[in-house]
Amino acid sequence: MVNHTAPTRPARKHLDHSPHFHGRFGATYFVTTCCQHRGVNQLGTDRVGNVLFESARRYHSSQRWYLKLLLLMPDHLHMLIGVPGNAQLSRLIRDFKRITARMAKIDWQRNFFDHRLRHDESLAEKFEYVCQNPVRAGLITQGEEWPYAIDASDLDSRTGASVAHSTGD
Repeated sequence: MVNHTAPTRPARKHLDHSPHFHGRFGATYFVTTCCQHRGVNQLGTDRVGNVLFESARRYHSSQRWYLKLLLLMPDHLHMLIGVPGNAQLSRLIRDFKRITARMAKIDWQRNFFDHRLRHDESLAEKFEYVCQNPVRAGLITQGEEWPYAIDASDLDSRTGASVAHSTGD
């Protein structure tokens, strides 16, 4: 007799976003957060990009985080951010997702991925890796500028962060 049981769904993992020892002194994190509906362009428009960039700029100017890079892909974003030692990364990202969901009608997934850069990791290498994401995805060719990215120099050199070039909505 063959026993046919229905397959069970894997348990959803809950990621630990609590501050660890090194994070208490301030740390730089690589953060990825995804839209609920993957494969659909929700972030790569001028309107949504401007909301995300302006929100990130406000977090930066109020020193809630120190933005090093924010790059939008059609259905997810990547950030390199410095976080003050007294801040909780999970609260920062939760609040950022809440406000941008309300302002830009983004349907975010519930969690996010983070990786704290360690002392032996190069910020420049991670920065370059993230910047190559649109090339790897076939959205632009090598040497083209991706319009949906800002870094700290964009925030410091103008009063408002906005989409670099119009690619149309």
